[in-house]
Amino acid sequence: MDELISRIMTASGLDEGLARKAIGIILAFLQKEGPAAEIEQLMSALPGAQELANAANGGKGGLMGMVGGLMGGGGGGGVMALGGQLMGAGLSMGQIQSVSKEMFAVGREKAGEDAMGAIVGAIPGLGQFV
Repeated sequence: MDELISRIMTASGLDEGLARKAIGIILAFLQKEGPAAEIEQLMSALPGAQELANAANGGKGGLMGMVGGLMGGGGGGGVMALGGQLMGAGLSMGQIQSVSKEMFAVGREKAGEDAMGAIVGAIPGLGQFV
């Protein structure tokens, strides 16, 4: 996780706290919207990822957070809602793109191209950010 945070800080100019928050928001979104098997592969390949996703979810991570999302607790909105969350956290559109590209590059290195391709393919609109 330290490598991912460092690379995102370098690519986007964010400080460590905001980089961690942005990663958590994206991971929480992917858990909610993406294909379960590939998301599990990504989360396993990034030690500490679940903790950041849980923090972004206000501590409602894991299975209970997913159940809450299925029952309407997630708010919906897809990629546009993700962008809104990231902008609300203080990121510019350019920083959002830098964070997304770097995060998916690390994901490809750690979890593999097949897993990341399936994730991008399963979430409408995500491809424009990665």
